[in-house]
Amino acid sequence: MKKKETKEVPEKNKGGGQRKEIDYETFEKLCSIQCTEEEICEYLGVTVKTLNLRLKEQYGEGFSKVFKAKRKLGIASLRRTQFKLAEKNAAMAIFLGKNLLNQTDRGELTMKGGLSAPKELKELEYNDLIRECKKRGIAVPD
Repeated sequence: MKKKETKEVPEKNKGGGQRKEIDYETFEKLCSIQCTEEEICEYLGVTVKTLNLRLKEQYGEGFSKVFKAKRKLGIASLRRTQFKLAEKNAAMAIFLGKNLLNQTDRGELTMKGGLSAPKELKELEYNDLIRECKKRGIAVPD
């Protein structure tokens, strides 16, 4: 009995053109600067569908879940920059105080009975704050 030869059958072309690969390091950097899905696709030269397929292969999740995790890298970097800036910029220090420490501006001091504090008192408090900032080397607007 003669042994039958087997021929290798080439893999069929499944269509859709060439497989588009994703540079995942670039993808993560784009997420960290809060780029939208469409902007990321445009930059990487892929469709939304392709991006989601590649992300599921790489991370096991679609765009929204991966983006949510990877954008935190940029948020941490931004926060670090803001804290550094707050050391020399009173406006940034005030902004961070309001947003992270729930500090508020006191627009007007009100006493019992509905009386307002004198304007001079507010100016004194402001001037004291400016002097303290200057003494600590914090830049204040003129």
